[in-house]
Amino acid sequence: MALKDIQSVGSKDTRSGFGDGIVEAARKNPNVVALTADLAGSMKLNQFIKEFPERFVQCGIAEANMIGIAAGLTIGGKIPFTTTFANFSTGRVYDQIRQAVAYSNKNVKICASHAGLTLGEDGATHQILEDIGLMKMLPGMTVIVPCDYEQTKAATMAVAAYEGPVYLRFGRPSWPIFTTGLPFEIGKAQQFSQGTDVTIFACGHMVWNAIQAGVQLEEKGISVEVINIHTIKPLDEAAILASLTKTKCAVTVEEHNIIGGLGDAIAQCAAKNNPVPIEMVGTKDTFGESGTPKELLKKYGLDVPDIIAAAEKVIKRK
Repeated sequence: MALKDIQSVGSKDTRSGFGDGIVEAARKNPNVVALTADLAGSMKLNQFIKEFPERFVQCGIAEANMIGIAAGLTIGGKIPFTTTFANFSTGRVYDQIRQAVAYSNKNVKICASHAGLTLGEDGATHQILEDIGLMKMLPGMTVIVPCDYEQTKAATMAVAAYEGPVYLRFGRPSWPIFTTGLPFEIGKAQQFSQGTDVTIFACGHMVWNAIQAGVQLEEKGISVEVINIHTIKPLDEAAILASLTKTKCAVTVEEHNIIGGLGDAIAQCAAKNNPVPIEMVGTKDTFGESGTPKELLKKYGLDVPDIIAAAEKVIKRK
C-alpha cells in the first residue's frame, strides 16, 4: 500500500480505545479487573463499571496504594488494570512499580492516559515526557504505545492475554483512525510502506504525522519506509535492522523526550548491529507548557514539516 492510500476513517481519542478494549477483555476473561485513582470518567471506564461493578476498585487519589492493591490482586490470579494519567501512573508511583510490580514480576497492566504534549492545556506538570524512559528501564517491563483508537483497543485486549507487567500509554485528544482491520501483535512492528531512501520510525500519535510526512517526501521523489514501533520494549530489532539495511538512515518520531525514548532504543539497536545516521524528532530535554495540541506540536518541533526536514537532513548524512 502506498502511503497516500492510507486514509483516516474518522477521529477518536485513544483513551476511548482503551475503555472499549478493557470491556471486551473483561467479557472474555472473568479475571480482568479495573482500578482507578479517582479518574473513572477520564479513563473511559463507565461501560466497564456498568457491566462489571464487582470487578471495579475505586482507589481514590492514592495512586501508590492502587499499585499495591493491584500487585496483591495478581496473587489471587486476577489481571488488574490500573488507570490514571501518565504522570501519576509513572513518576508519582515509580518506587511502588519498581518494588511491588517489576521486581516481583507481577501481572499488572499499568494503563496511562493523557501522555505527552497533546494533553494540551493542562500544561507542563501533567504533560509527562519521560515516562517511556522510566518504564522501559525497569527489568521485565513491556512498554506499548499504540497509534490510534483501533490499535489502542487491540493492544488493551492483547495486554489482558499477555503474562507479565505492562505499561500501556495513550492520550486524550481526538486523533485520526487509520489501522482498522490491521493485525496487532505485541513486540511486532507494523510497516506502512516500503522504501529505499529513508526509514521513519514512529510511535503513538506521531505515527499519523510520520505517514503525512512520508506522503509529502514521496511527492518530492524520496522513497520512504514508515514503520510503527508500537512496542518500545521488547523492541522488534529484526524489523528495524531489515529496514536500516535497505535505507541506510533513519528518523525517529515520538511525543516524548528524545532522551530515553524511542529514539534512544532505535539508536542503541543500530549502534550495536548496523550503525547509520539517525535524526530524532521529539522534545529536546525540556518540559512542556499550556496550549492546544497542534500549537504545542508545532512549537516543540514534532509537526509534519519537522519530520520532513529531519528526513532530508539525515539523507544528506549518508
